[in-house]
Amino acid sequence: QEGQPIYLAVKGVVFDVTSGKEFYGKGAPYNALVGKDSTRGVAKMSLDPADLTHDTTGLTEEELKSLDDIFNNVYKAKYPIVGYTSRRILNEDGSPNLDFKPEDQPHFNIKDEF
Repeated sequence: QEGQPIYLAVKGVVFDVTSGKEFYGKGAPYNALVGKDSTRGVAKMSLDPADLTHDTTGLTEEELKSLDDIFNNVYKAKYPIVGYTSRRILNEDGSPNLDFKPEDQPHFNIKDEF
């Protein structure tokens, strides 16, 4: 909706990509990535609905390297982190993931809710 923030997740990290509205807004080229964890799609550079998932099973070494490069040099470098997906902060049984480490980004403040 107009005036609302635009969020997308990569590797379980939720980014506010509102400043890139021309890329991620309604009708924009990468709009299919928003509102979900699109890790696989980013790794494969794919907008195929089947790839718009967190699942990285079966990705090639080259795709995983591309994912890390885009994650660090585009998303972390350009967009503020606003949160994490439950897969990132919780174990499969719903218990807190004690190994959870927030991403290092100077303007992100982890709150007590985490």
